[in-house]
Amino acid sequence: MSSTKRKKAIVTGASHGIGRGVARVLANKGYDVVISYNSNKAGAESLKAEIEANGESKCYIHEAHLEKDGVASYFICQAIEDLGGLDLLVNNAGRCFYEPLFDMKEETIDLLLTLDFRTYIITMREAARYMKSNHIHGSLINITSSRAERAYPGDAIYGAMKAALNRAVQSIALDCAPYGIRVNNVAPGATRTMDKAELAAKGAIPSTESPDWWDELSKRIPLGREGQPEDIGNVVAALASDEFGYCTGITVRVDGGLILPGMPEDLTLRNDHGWGFMGFMEPKSD
Repeated sequence: MSSTKRKKAIVTGASHGIGRGVARVLANKGYDVVISYNSNKAGAESLKAEIEANGESKCYIHEAHLEKDGVASYFICQAIEDLGGLDLLVNNAGRCFYEPLFDMKEETIDLLLTLDFRTYIITMREAARYMKSNHIHGSLINITSSRAERAYPGDAIYGAMKAALNRAVQSIALDCAPYGIRVNNVAPGATRTMDKAELAAKGAIPSTESPDWWDELSKRIPLGREGQPEDIGNVVAALASDEFGYCTGITVRVDGGLILPGMPEDLTLRNDHGWGFMGFMEPKSD
């Protein structure tokens, strides 16, 4: 595919984890991409090298502390200039802290309010303004979380910001619909953001042969495995495609059925009720 025919996407927070998987999938599906990173420059540079290895894709990287005043707007403008246009914005950058009310710090509250919600609104505003002015029927997609629908201890602010995005996207979709701009959310569940080599390098597990948290959790997810960043990327690419051109204002859950029965993500909270093969559901031999 020639570079003139490639679509143009921005993915925030793409130096690792879900954002990296999203950017990788989009590049494979015909997008040039701009990615932002906060501190992981090496991760951003390695992704750029990977994406550009085929000689067709373009990947531009920007260090962007999006929680700071003015940075989000400036980043979007610079990214559009790099790409020479914009078809898709994917908001992924964010932080996740777990603090119960009794220990909640005001700086944590302020950071999550700013980075996990306010920044998303600002980047959507800037991208939508550009699309409207240039008559581009583009897409805005936010990465939210299944935690917007299911409560867990200590995630009051993080979960609330994701829930706020799920509601905000409905009104923003109505604002943008007259201009052919679609606005949707993708809500991952438990998604493996570090492979075993990375965990072993950090000392989180003894070796790459050792079981880890995701191995244990995957046994308790209805579809029998944890999510991968590319699972999220595939749904983002689908939502942005013409095949889903009649969808706007929706949140698509991508969690392998994790929250359907109300199972806890925290493996210390043992509750095997309402999901999986319970005793009376086990297949019986004839």
